[in-house]
Amino acid sequence: MPFPIEEKYILKIETDLNVKFPAEFKNRMIQLNGGEIVTRKYAFGLYPFFDTSDRKRISRTCNHIGLETKNAREWNGFPKNAIAIGSDGSGDQIVLTHNGDGILTNEIYFWNHETRHVKKIAESILQLSSKKDNSFWQRIKSVFNRHD
Repeated sequence: MPFPIEEKYILKIETDLNVKFPAEFKNRMIQLNGGEIVTRKYAFGLYPFFDTSDRKRISRTCNHIGLETKNAREWNGFPKNAIAIGSDGSGDQIVLTHNGDGILTNEIYFWNHETRHVKKIAESILQLSSKKDNSFWQRIKSVFNRHD
């Protein structure tokens, strides 16, 4: 379950990875650190930022963006300019990229681990997470709330 995070933990990962996350992404993660994004075409779990404020948050954020990016960079064909921000659970990643300057753009890309192709899927995290019907739990609730 995602929960808010202090910006200092995001800044720590920015330093560790030598990147700057886009404001839209940071603001979304400050409110909901991690969670899932479900669209008609994709379902991803977002990696959280590592939160060391207490034991519970450490255990909930141990699969953080920094660690998952480090692991992904060891895979053959993972883009050098990419930061892994989520996964579909089968090895495919959603990533943010930069043009060599470390400043990540808002665009969200899908990296297929089998074909090693990168495809743009959204202009920003807000485009993916702003859909009214994107939550798995909202769709489940709608099934049970029908008055047929």
